Amino acid sequence: MESMFTENDDQTGDELIDHKMLLVDPGQSMVRIDKFLFEKLEKTSRNRIQNAIDTGNILVNGKEIKSNYKVKPGDQISVVLPANPLNIPDLNPENIPLEIVFEDEHILVINKQAGLVVHPGVGNQSGTLVNALLYHFKNNPFPVLKGNTPDRPGLVHRIDKDTTGLLVIAKNEHAMTHLAKQFFDHSIERSYVALVWGDVEADQGTIRAHVGRHEKDRMQMAAYPDGSRGKEATTHFQVLEKFYYVTLVECRLETGRTHQIRVHMKHIGHTLFNDARYGGNKILKGTYYNKYKLMVDNCFETLPRQALHAKTLGFIHPATEQKVFFESPIPEDMTLCIGKWKTFFESKKEMLDQFKL
Repeated sequence: MESMFTENDDQTGDELIDHKMLLVDPGQSMVRIDKFLFEKLEKTSRNRIQNAIDTGNILVNGKEIKSNYKVKPGDQISVVLPANPLNIPDLNPENIPLEIVFEDEHILVINKQAGLVVHPGVGNQSGTLVNALLYHFKNNPFPVLKGNTPDRPGLVHRIDKDTTGLLVIAKNEHAMTHLAKQFFDHSIERSYVALVWGDVEADQGTIRAHVGRHEKDRMQMAAYPDGSRGKEATTHFQVLEKFYYVTLVECRLETGRTHQIRVHMKHIGHTLFNDARYGGNKILKGTYYNKYKLMVDNCFETLPRQALHAKTLGFIHPATEQKVFFESPIPEDMTLCIGKWKTFFESKKEMLDQFKL
């Protein structure tokens, strides 16, 4: 009989992680776990398995083990690994400018610009961050790039094309495995700044609702608070500044589901400003009188994307085991848009207070 796998594959979310659970068959002979997993896991090298064992990414019956551990019938094995590439062929290095925040021999931290897709997809094999990474590392290839060129060199998480901000990229197998475990354990510290429609009443709060593919629109994700679909997702938010018509909030992620902040904020009635995919590119607060509409349209032109920026990123460095923390300033297009709303709100504040609108 075959040993049975169940999968919780987070590579469809923002965290590019594979989590597999394996129940060892009653008839399984006792063999070393690294040999056992090498035979069971597709497209997974012996080196990657060894790194995962050393980093504590492989548990047997809930406990860390060594590579010489011999599996026994009935063992429950948990395996957390960076997601395998999608095997998209013919990827070429491209000299795309990167804003490098930090780099050493183990990791690279960048501040991603708006409009840059993180990794290729079908019909989208150029102009991505992966193409830029292939170029950046071409003179000093690290182990992740050896062999067939992967389409996710060093990526353990991602942010949307039109979201700006911080990303960490691993430069070797150990770093990839180490970071993957931190994302899986939700120990990575991530905060985003978002401008959302409406006056968020609570100064802070937590949104807990599964996030999964929309039942009717396959281009969207949706919130399922009853847990009937999707995967568990948790977002903490705090109000930074209110402009009545829109609110500036900070969001801290526990999980990293696809479009999580965009979906969760819409779920509580505060769609991200100018988020076209989720209906934020039209007036959702206030009336359509001419001057107001012109002001909103001007803000849309100033910030032609969803108002979301990955501002901070903190984690344990894979080599030094020390905490590192990075912060990125809010980009100019978003800052200008916030400034316009602030000026407009101040000009209307006396009237709003008077009529308690």
